[in-house]
Amino acid sequence: MKSAVVIGAGRMGRAAAWDLARQPGVERVRLVDATDAALAEARAEVERALRLVGGAPARLETRRIALTPGRPSPEPFEGCDVAVACASYELNEALTLGAIAARTHLVDLGGNLNVVDRQLALHDRAREAGVTVIPDQGLAPGLACLLAAWGVERLDQPRAARLRVGGLPAHPKPPLGYKLVFSVRGLTNEYLEPAEVIRGGERRTVASLTEIESLALDPPFDTLEAFHTSGGCSTLTRTLLGKVRDLDYKTIRHPGHAAVFAGMRALGLFSEEPVLGVEPRRYTEALLERSLTDDDTDVVLLRVEVEGVQGGERGQLVFDLVDRHDPATGHSAMARTTAYPAAAVAWLLATGAITERGVLPGERCIPLARLVDEVRRRGLAVRERWQPE
Repeated sequence: MKSAVVIGAGRMGRAAAWDLARQPGVERVRLVDATDAALAEARAEVERALRLVGGAPARLETRRIALTPGRPSPEPFEGCDVAVACASYELNEALTLGAIAARTHLVDLGGNLNVVDRQLALHDRAREAGVTVIPDQGLAPGLACLLAAWGVERLDQPRAARLRVGGLPAHPKPPLGYKLVFSVRGLTNEYLEPAEVIRGGERRTVASLTEIESLALDPPFDTLEAFHTSGGCSTLTRTLLGKVRDLDYKTIRHPGHAAVFAGMRALGLFSEEPVLGVEPRRYTEALLERSLTDDDTDVVLLRVEVEGVQGGERGQLVFDLVDRHDPATGHSAMARTTAYPAAAVAWLLATGAITERGVLPGERCIPLARLVDEVRRRGLAVRERWQPE
């Protein structure tokens, strides 16, 4: 029997704990957070959602532990086979060190490539401890990257990969047509840091919030925009270098969003240099949380296109996903598409389906076809089609 720990009792952590508690062979799931209030609320929500599916779910326990970036601790992982980190990316390096010390496999939601690089530098220590750590395993980075890698793997002559992903309100309201569907710090990080791409067979960086394109998916999502943001490709620009000539990731939003946030950035509203005694970034984030949080439900849109040649025919392998808030469990579309894939990777680790040890990019160690099967089994309807040129 296996035991799991989920670090962070927010929206993503609750969905991950629920998913793991339903898996066969999982006996115990521990939720870790810094406050008793968050743990109590999370426990009540997870137990309510578990009652809906019946059966005999794992025993749920909670533990209050305050974690600090730069201070590794094995305490959250003690007695657990696998962990899913759903806390701020700022904690992930310390969590990696804690997991290695406790000899517990770890999956995290990531979101910052600088942190991922520091985790990857711990590869030898993790391998010597017999531990696997897989960063960046949410939605994007995460599932979208794995679908792109799977597409490249399946084509005879892959040429390019384009990843387009966004989380949007189900009922957009002007002027931004947006609501927060994950942490505000994660959002501003995506808009501040440069994006990595492959162009003409070379790795490059481009500024976030640039190269806006129009995007039409199935109605009612036929009038959208997409633009560069950081982190969405994760390690793909390294893994696929030499395998494709072009690769990029863009975030999907309703038209006009990028221009507004680019203007805010140009004014310095995301700066960490104090102005009149106030740090603009934290102040702006507080305003965004106040203004872009409501009780509307959400929708997640994903399209991954892998262009190349298959069986002598030029075209592209296209993956699509449209997911919505689930009223039964209370899980948002963003929680479903972020936490469920991470939990699926953790489940594959716990069951021995992932055997390589160390700190590893997901596309290099996860059995991709199996992962897509697990994601679909969780109700995420990833569709695929071959589209001839």
